[in-house]
Amino acid sequence: MHLIIMGPPGAGKGTQAERLTKEFSLLHISTGDIFRNAVKEGTEMGKKAKEYMDKGALVPDEIVIGIVRDRLSKPDCAGGVLLDGFPRTLEQAEALDEVLKELGMVFDAVINIDVNEEELINRLTGRRVCRNCGTTYHIKFNPPKVRTICDHCGGELYQRSDDTIETVKERLVVYKKQTMPMIEYYERKGILKNFDGARDINEVFTDIKTYLEGIK
Repeated sequence: MHLIIMGPPGAGKGTQAERLTKEFSLLHISTGDIFRNAVKEGTEMGKKAKEYMDKGALVPDEIVIGIVRDRLSKPDCAGGVLLDGFPRTLEQAEALDEVLKELGMVFDAVINIDVNEEELINRLTGRRVCRNCGTTYHIKFNPPKVRTICDHCGGELYQRSDDTIETVKERLVVYKKQTMPMIEYYERKGILKNFDGARDINEVFTDIKTYLEGIK
């Protein structure tokens, strides 16, 4: 089984991806990880990507696609993969389809975890991090005993700059702009399935698991 998992920041995509890979014995392919590995290993595509990264420039889609193609072509992907973090745009989705044709692969489903904006803002802006040990808390879901002090080391808790309301709203605007055309693309292909990610994580996982068992 080959899957793609999608979802906005704060939707719980990472948690579900981790559980799904274990449940269905899939290889979790995080594009962030394979990108860093390609650069570290000095592959042809990795070297090209590093040239752009060293300049502080965005890596072109053709290089990103090349890195994904290299990873998907490895033998350990034959048993099933969960692609996480890619594609991010319609153009990347279309390019990925061409790669899959080349490799003779077919993705069985695109799992989209959907959460309303208000809930996402609550989740993302509630995060607090210890300046000393890096322990992460959430003022609603995982609060410290004392609001501004770390339970473990007594360090000061702070809110990261990318967790402010203004920054979070901007991130969500960018996400919607990039992904809505891609969501419609996979809907037309008949392989997209939406799940309400505002519920308990166990409920979300159970629903996704049941759905996937039905299409195996």
